[in-house]
Amino acid sequence: MRTADPRQLDLFSAGLRASDGPADPRLPPIPPADLPPGARRRTLALDDGMLDYVLRRARRKTIGLHIRDTGLMIQAPAWATRAQIEDAIRHKAAWIREKLRDRDRRLELLALQAGQWRAGGRIPYLGVAIELQLDGARSARYEGDPAAPATGDRLFLPLPDTADTGRIQERAQAWLQARARIDFEGRLQRCLDQAGQSIAGWGLSSAQGRWGSCTSQRRIRLNWRLIHFAPALIDYVVAHEVAHLKEMNHSPAFWREVERLCPDFWTARDTLRRQPPDTLPLI
Repeated sequence: MRTADPRQLDLFSAGLRASDGPADPRLPPIPPADLPPGARRRTLALDDGMLDYVLRRARRKTIGLHIRDTGLMIQAPAWATRAQIEDAIRHKAAWIREKLRDRDRRLELLALQAGQWRAGGRIPYLGVAIELQLDGARSARYEGDPAAPATGDRLFLPLPDTADTGRIQERAQAWLQARARIDFEGRLQRCLDQAGQSIAGWGLSSAQGRWGSCTSQRRIRLNWRLIHFAPALIDYVVAHEVAHLKEMNHSPAFWREVERLCPDFWTARDTLRRQPPDTLPLI
C-alpha cells in the first residue's frame, strides 16, 4: 500500500494498482514501440505454448512480474540468472495467463469504444445504458429522470450533427461529472449521517488507480467514473471511505464498520475489484 503525508488509503490495497489488462488468446500482444533502456525481448516455452516477455535488469531484491498492455514485463536484479527468472515465470504461469486474458478483454472493449461517441451511441449511466443524441440547444438535456434513469433514456448534447467524436466525448464527460457531483453528494451525506461522522470536505477525482480515498485530514475523494455503475456499487465506495474516518486501516474493525454502513458490501467489492478505473471501457 502506498503511503503519503497526510496518510492516504487506497480503496483496495493491491488490485487497483496493477496495470493488468484483458486477454483473448486470438489477439497477439502489442509490441512496445520502444523498449526501456537495457531491456530485451525473450521467449519461453511453456506447457500451453510460447510466451513472449520483456526482461529488464533493475536495482531490486526480487524478481518482479508485471502485465502491461504490451505484454509481460520482468524486472530482475543483476544477480538473477536466466534460469532463475524463467523458473519464476513458470511458477506464476497460471496467474500470467489469467492476467493476459484480462488484458485482451480490456483492449477489445477499448477497440469498441470508438463507436460510442456518436449520435445513437450508448453509454452506461448509473447502471443502465442511455443513448446519446445531438441537438442545437444551448445546454445538455436529459430525456427522463436523471436521478432514476431507465434503459433507453436519451441525453441530448448541445452540438451540431457535424461534431466529431472528441467533442461528443468531451460534452458527455462534462455532463457525467456534473451528475456525479450531485449524486455522490447525497449518498455521502446520508452515509455520514448514518455513521455519525463529519468531514472537512470532499471532491471528485479522476484517479486511474483507485475508486476512492480518505485522508487523515478527513477529506474524501470519489472517482467520478463511478457514475457509470449501479447505485449499490457507488454506495459501497462511499461506505468504504466513510468507514476510514473511524478506522484508518483495513483491519477487521474497519470491515465491520463497512458492513454496518453497507450490509451487502461483499458483492459490490468483488465487482469493483474486477473492474479498476483504468480498465473502464468508456471515457
